[in-house]
Amino acid sequence: MKTSIKMMNRLQAMTRYLYPKKQYIPYCLLILRIVPSVMMVYKHGWNKIAAGHEKWARLGSALTDFIGLEFMNVFFGFMAALSESIGMIFVLLGLFMRPAAFLLLFTMFVASINHLVDGTFPELAIMYFIVMLVLFICGPGKLSLDYYYFSKKD
Repeated sequence: MKTSIKMMNRLQAMTRYLYPKKQYIPYCLLILRIVPSVMMVYKHGWNKIAAGHEKWARLGSALTDFIGLEFMNVFFGFMAALSESIGMIFVLLGLFMRPAAFLLLFTMFVASINHLVDGTFPELAIMYFIVMLVLFICGPGKLSLDYYYFSKKD
């Protein structure tokens, strides 16, 4: 009997590092917000916002080709560029994070479908989609402006 208790204690000591402690979850969510946000804004967002009307029309055609609203190319392209730049800044700060994550979820879904139709594999779009899905479900965490301004802290 004593050996089985010792064995269980050793097993618990070895496996306690496999499960995150609740105190680390806000830091994990913070890292999950910061890294993709900086990458998206730096590599995709600002370039698309600054590119102008022609780039927005090309971006918007990725969605309007599927839904048949060609006159909305510039609007949808601008919204995609806005979600990849300003929306990701909101995600980074954790301010209005869930709506911003949802907009980027939709943008990355359309980008993934567009890449698949073109015959390329959209690994980066899928990665951003999954990260935004996790953040949309979990929320921004305690280390965010949403928590600071909008939570009911006692």
